[in-house]
Amino acid sequence: MNELPVVVIGAGPQGLAAAAHLLERGLEPLVLEAGAGPAAAVAEWGHVRLFSAWPELVDAASARLLAPTGWTAPSTGYPTGAQWIEGYLAPLAAALGDRVRYDARVTGVSRKGRDRLVDADRDAQPFTVHVTDATGHESRLEARAVIDASGTWRLPNPAGADGIPALGERAAADLLTSAVPDRAHPERYAGRHTVVIGSGDSAFNAIHELVQIAEAHPGTRITWAIRRAVGTGTFGGGAADQLPERGALGQRARRAVESGAVELVTGFRTAEIRTQDGQAIVLAEDGRALPPAGAVVVLTGFRPDLSFLSEMRLDLDPTLEAPRRIAAEIDPNIHSCGSVQATGAADLAQPESGLYLVGMKSYGRAPTFLALTGYEQVRSVVAAIAGDHEAAARVELVLPDTGVCGGAGVFDDPASAGGGCCAPAAPAPVELLEIGRAPAGA
Repeated sequence: MNELPVVVIGAGPQGLAAAAHLLERGLEPLVLEAGAGPAAAVAEWGHVRLFSAWPELVDAASARLLAPTGWTAPSTGYPTGAQWIEGYLAPLAAALGDRVRYDARVTGVSRKGRDRLVDADRDAQPFTVHVTDATGHESRLEARAVIDASGTWRLPNPAGADGIPALGERAAADLLTSAVPDRAHPERYAGRHTVVIGSGDSAFNAIHELVQIAEAHPGTRITWAIRRAVGTGTFGGGAADQLPERGALGQRARRAVESGAVELVTGFRTAEIRTQDGQAIVLAEDGRALPPAGAVVVLTGFRPDLSFLSEMRLDLDPTLEAPRRIAAEIDPNIHSCGSVQATGAADLAQPESGLYLVGMKSYGRAPTFLALTGYEQVRSVVAAIAGDHEAAARVELVLPDTGVCGGAGVFDDPASAGGGCCAPAAPAPVELLEIGRAPAGA
C-alpha cells in the first residue's frame, strides 16, 4: 500500500495543512473537497473576522511549501474568513496543484473487499473511498491511510433545545438561517425584528453584525435568546482571555445588551417555531413566546457527519461524538478552567488502523476548537503515518487560556451559570426582556 496516496477529506485549513505535511514527509496526498474551491466552508462566513491573529492561522509546513512561490506570511492583524482564503488558503491550494480535487464529495469509506464485520487480514487491505462529483458520477479510490478533516459546517445543530428540530422548525426553514448576518447585505434584517438563538462566539458575531445593521437602518430590532442564566462566562473571558480579540468579541455583545440595542432573554429553551403572516414566533418549553420575527438566526453549534464512516470501526465518546481519548479535555460539561491540551496522533487514532479524525471533526460537538489545535494535530498524525513515532508523540503547542470556566455548572442554577469549576459569581448587571406566554392560537 505504500504507493497509494493518503486521502485527506476536506480542503479547509487543516486538510490543506495535512497535505503540506504529507508532501514534506515524502508521502503523496490526495485532498478531496466537496466544494467548488479551497476552504469552501470558510468562504460561506468570509465576512466574519477571526479572533486569532495571522501568525496563529498559518501552518508551519504550509508556509515552508509556499515560500519558494514568493508568498510572504502576513504577520499582523486579524483577517476575515475571505482574507484568510485570499492571503493563505487559496495560495496553499494552488501550490498543491492537482493533488486537490474539487466537487468531490466523499460518500463512504471502507476497506477493500471487507465490510465492518470482517476481521481477517483487515489492516493489510487499502481503504476504499467512494466519491461523487458535481455531475453525480461515482468513483472509488484506494488509499493507504485516511485523514478526515471534513469539519462540521454542513451539520448545524437545530434550534430545538433537546437537540432535535423544534416543532415547526423544518416548516419554518425559509425564515431560519445558521449563517452569521453580514452588514454588507442587510436586506433580510433591515427594519425588521430578528431573533438570535445561541450563546457562543458565532452568536457574539451575529449580535455585532446586527447592531451595525440596526444603526444604519431605523426600526431594526434584535432579540437574543440563550438557554442559561447570565453568569461570569456568558460574555466570554474579557480581559482574562489570552486571545484578546476573542475576549473583546463577547464584551461587545455585553455592551450591546447593556445599551438596550439588544434585548436579552435568558432561560429560553426553544420547543416550537410557528409561522404566522410570513413571520416566525419562537416558543420556549415553559410557554414563553418571543415577538414575531422576520428572521431567526440559529447559532447553537455543529455536529460531525459520521454517515460516510458507517463501515469504519470508531471509538467515539457517546456524548460528544469525538475520539474518546480527547473527550474529557473538551467536554463543556466537565472541562475545567484554562485551556484544553494539544492533541496528537495517539489521541486521535481509531480502532480502524490508518484512519484519523482531525480539525473540527475531531472535536465532535464541542465548540472550543482553534486553528492552532488542528495544525498540531495534523503535524502529529502525519508523523505517525510516516512512521516517525517520536515526532508524533511530541507536543509542540501550548494553547492560550480562554479566561472562562468551560464547565456547564448546574444547568438550572443561575449562581453556577459561569461553570462548575469556578467560584459562583453574581449575575451580570444586564437588563432582561420580559416575555409573556404565548397567546392562544399564536
